[in-house]
Amino acid sequence: MSSRYVFQRHCHAVLPTAVGGDGVYVIDKDGKRYLDACGGAAVSCLGHSNKNVTAAIKQQLDRLAYAHTSFFTSDPAEQLAEYLALRAPEPLNRVYFVSGGSEAVEAALKLSRQYFMESGKPEKHNIIARWQSYHGNTLGALATGGNKWRRAQFAPMLSNAMHHIDPCYAYRHQLASEDEEAYGQRVAQQLEAKILELGPETVAAFVAEPVVGATMGAVAAVPGYFKTISEICTKYDVLLILDEVMCGMGRTGNLFACEHDNIIPDMITFAKGLGAGYQPIGALMVTDHIHDAIAQGSGFFQHGHTYLGHPASCAGALAVLTEIEEQELLPAVQKNGAFLLNALHDAFDDHPHVGDIRGRGMFCGLELVDDQETKRPFESRLKVNAKIKSAAMGNQLMCYPMGGTVDGVNGDHILLAPPFIINESQIAEMIEKLTKSIESGISASLALV
Repeated sequence: MSSRYVFQRHCHAVLPTAVGGDGVYVIDKDGKRYLDACGGAAVSCLGHSNKNVTAAIKQQLDRLAYAHTSFFTSDPAEQLAEYLALRAPEPLNRVYFVSGGSEAVEAALKLSRQYFMESGKPEKHNIIARWQSYHGNTLGALATGGNKWRRAQFAPMLSNAMHHIDPCYAYRHQLASEDEEAYGQRVAQQLEAKILELGPETVAAFVAEPVVGATMGAVAAVPGYFKTISEICTKYDVLLILDEVMCGMGRTGNLFACEHDNIIPDMITFAKGLGAGYQPIGALMVTDHIHDAIAQGSGFFQHGHTYLGHPASCAGALAVLTEIEEQELLPAVQKNGAFLLNALHDAFDDHPHVGDIRGRGMFCGLELVDDQETKRPFESRLKVNAKIKSAAMGNQLMCYPMGGTVDGVNGDHILLAPPFIINESQIAEMIEKLTKSIESGISASLALV
């Protein structure tokens, strides 16, 4: 339906009305069942009808709906923080709860600045990130992100303290003369070069997604890249901030995505899968030495939002993580993620417009190309990703096609991030519907040529 009063993401969108959920399906008011192959936006890791999570939220609401964190802490916040601290890599032991991913990144950016202010290094203020990254839509997070289309109209409002290097994107940038290790080392060294260019005494942090989600489509770094990045950060006293808002909380098969690369950052941001869509929540997790620098200095993190540590959100998130653990869903993500990736290869390896198939765990991407051999992307005016999304919804499939994959303007990909509870027959249904949607979407685009 079209909205009379709601300010929709797209003013001219005519959207179905969701009225229910059943496992991996969202149900509209006409009774249509949409297979959620993307978790909304890598959010709904438990699907749409987990009764244990909704019960935990209801029970908390019956006890206490809200208490401002300048006056009180709450049992759900304390319990959720303990749960995370006991499972995170040491010494990541302090958790700052927010309402979503952009808020978590904003908190990390501001904390990196305050940390150095209270450590006697006030000149450290520059932030380095990567082109084609996505870190959120608030101004600080948007400035940190490296997607040019998202940044363009807001550029005059973005901070000059944000700087960018190339992503680790082997499909596009690895040279024929390089193996993966050599390529990873070459692109990682861009960080050291940028630090030296800006002056090590001015650089506060480096921010990166372990697996780039929305803006590149499930692109993981090559082996060894993040180890070198971590070493460079340590060498120059630069904080390493890993943005796991989309790829964390089990999405890649481990609770924390950084575990795949065997590194320990100074800060991690996460959100989406933390609440699984049942309540808005995000978090910033930091090491003891960052917390202690504030505690031994001013004692006050000069930051905050109204709904920090919301009791019902924390109760819901703790129930989500408990479900993931008790249902042994992390091993399921690894097993069914491999099944999904193999199914994608079987279906699309020979497709003339699928250039790359990649992923980790239940986080997969297809990069679409006009020419497979040259990797030439479709012209952006064809809006291939939008036409595939429209076709998919017509086929009662929710997937996450996006444009600007290559450089923020050109390139198309489809991101897949289904609920962890998906089974093999539902994956087969996903592949069947995705195949039809890609064919009809690309055909509709090419009709414009």
